Amino acid sequence: MDMKILMLAGLLVLPAFVLGATNVRTWSMPAGEEASSDFKVEADGVSVFVSVAHVAPADAQLRWKEMDDVAHSGEYFGIASFASFDMRAPVIVRVTCRDEVKQAKILPTSYGMEPKIEGQQVTFSIDHPGDLTIEINGDTTSSLHLFANPWETNVPAADDLNTIYFGPGIHEVSDPVRVDSGKTLYLAGGAVLRGVGRNGPVVEMIGTNVALRGRGIIDGSGCPIHTRHLLSIQADDVTVEGVILRDSSTWNVPMRRSHHVTMDNVKIFGCRANSDGIDICNSTDVTVEGCFLRTLDDLMVVKTDRGQGPVHQVVVRNCVLWNQVAHALSVGAELRENVDDVLFTNCDVIHDTGREWTLRVFHCDSAVVSNVRFENIRVEESRKLISLWINTARWSRDTERGHIREVTFHDIHAVTAQPPRIELMGFDAGHDIEDVVFDHVDINGRALAMSTVVTNEFVRRVTVRP
Repeated sequence: MDMKILMLAGLLVLPAFVLGATNVRTWSMPAGEEASSDFKVEADGVSVFVSVAHVAPADAQLRWKEMDDVAHSGEYFGIASFASFDMRAPVIVRVTCRDEVKQAKILPTSYGMEPKIEGQQVTFSIDHPGDLTIEINGDTTSSLHLFANPWETNVPAADDLNTIYFGPGIHEVSDPVRVDSGKTLYLAGGAVLRGVGRNGPVVEMIGTNVALRGRGIIDGSGCPIHTRHLLSIQADDVTVEGVILRDSSTWNVPMRRSHHVTMDNVKIFGCRANSDGIDICNSTDVTVEGCFLRTLDDLMVVKTDRGQGPVHQVVVRNCVLWNQVAHALSVGAELRENVDDVLFTNCDVIHDTGREWTLRVFHCDSAVVSNVRFENIRVEESRKLISLWINTARWSRDTERGHIREVTFHDIHAVTAQPPRIELMGFDAGHDIEDVVFDHVDINGRALAMSTVVTNEFVRRVTVRP
C-alpha cells in the first residue's frame, strides 16, 4: 500500500482509547488481530484485549530445530498470549483462564506478587508499571505476558508535520518506513504495522533527533525468513519507547554506528532463527531500560564489526528476560573493535532454557573487551550460568584472538541446574582473561566458592568474595 495512503488512513481514524476507569487506559484492536483463546483480562474492571505471539516450542529438540533448520524456521512454535494497558495508580487485575486454575505463578518472583485463585480466575494487584508473566498450572510455554505501561503523555498530534502517524488498524508496508532527522514515528494503541515481502527493514531510523513512540505493534509475520529487521537504527539522539515487536524474520533491532540512544519500555517476541532481540553494534552512549524480551536467539547482545568504531558506555537495566536458545545478556561473538564500559544491571532472567549461556563474554575475534559489569541480576532458571571465553568459532573473521579484562559479577542470585556451570577460558598466554571479580554471587542459595569456577591456564587474577 502506498505510504501516503497509509498516513492518511492513520489521520482519519480516531484514537482507539478505552478509558473506562480513571487509572487505566486500554485500546481496541483491529479486525484481523488474533485474540487469545486461553485468557481474558480485566484491569480495574476494564476489558483488555489479549493478543497472541509465536514463541519457541516447549520441546527442547524442536527449539534446536527451529534455530538450525533455517529453511523451515518458524514452522515449529508454541503460542503465548500478551495484553497491554497504561496505568497511573494501583490497579486490580483479573485473569480468566480457559481451564480451572490449580496453580498460578507470577514472574519475576522479585516483584513479590501473590495471586488469588478461584475457579478459572486469578486476581492480583499491580502497584507500579512492569512486565509480568503469568504461568498457569505449570505451563511455561503458553504463558500470559501482561505489560502494565506507565501512563503515556505528550502524544503527538496526527497532523504534526514532523510526525509519521499510524492510527488504529492493520497497516501493511512493503517498503521501509523511514524516520529521518527531526521526525517521530508514532504507533497509536490499536495500530499494527505489518511488514510484508523482502524489501529492507520494516522501520528504519537514520539521521539525528529521531523517535519511535506509542503503544502499537510492529509485526514481521508477513516476511520470509532472514529478510526484514523490524527496526533498524543508524542514527544519533534516538528515542524508542512503548512499542511491541513481534515475529521478526531476523534480528529484531540492529543498532549500528549510533550514538545517544535510549530504548525504554519496549517488548520483543521472536521465535525464528537469528531473531536476536537488541544488537548494539559499534555504538556509544546507549541505554536500554524497562524492556521485556523473549526470543529464540540472543536477547541483549553487544557486537563490533571491523572499521565501524568501538562500543563504549552501554547500560542495560531494569529488564525482564526469557532466553530460549542462545544468550540472555552477552558481549559477542563478533568482536573486531574494542568494547569498553558495559553495564547490565537490575535485570530478571525469568527463564533460560537455552543451550548457550545466561551471562557471557563470547570472544572469537581480536578486540580488547574491558570493564564489563553484571550487577544485581536475578536468574530464576539457568542451565549454563556464566562464561568468559576466547577462541575461534564459526563467526570468527580475524586471524588474531583478543583479550578480556576487568569483568565483574556483583550481587548475582541464581537458580541453576546441578552442578552449577561457570567457566573462564582464555586462548593462550598472549590472549588471556585478566581481573575477574565475583562479589556476592550465590547459586541455589549458597555462596559461590572458587572451586565451582572452572578455569584454564590462560586466566589471571580471579577474586571470589566474600
